[in-house]
Amino acid sequence: MAVSGGGSRSGDVFDTVRMWVDLFGAVGAVVLGTVAAVAVAGLPTTPFMWVRGAVLLLLVVLLRRYVARARGGDGRARERLRKMSTVLPFAVVGVDLLPGLCPAWYAVLQGLSVLALVPVAVLTRRGR
Repeated sequence: MAVSGGGSRSGDVFDTVRMWVDLFGAVGAVVLGTVAAVAVAGLPTTPFMWVRGAVLLLLVVLLRRYVARARGGDGRARERLRKMSTVLPFAVVGVDLLPGLCPAWYAVLQGLSVLALVPVAVLTRRGR
């Protein structure tokens, strides 16, 4: 299964990759919405929760751009997409494991969001 531009199978792969990136964004929006709901309820939130939630949600725009460019055959965009989708899950989970940085519910939601990037990393590693 090739993932470079030019074939219908490649387009199918990048449709799937885009779907996973969109899922990452949807769960990221849920995370940020949950932080907002917690704040409105008068419960404690931290600047870390707000900033990280917003940054990860904004990354969806960049990832979608990479998907579109990679679909068109841009090898650099494909490589960036592959690297980001490989590193982000480890980085997010690693930071979440730091004691006292964020509540467990937040860490779980963020962990769920980056799980959607694992298939992106796998699919962008296949073929040339």
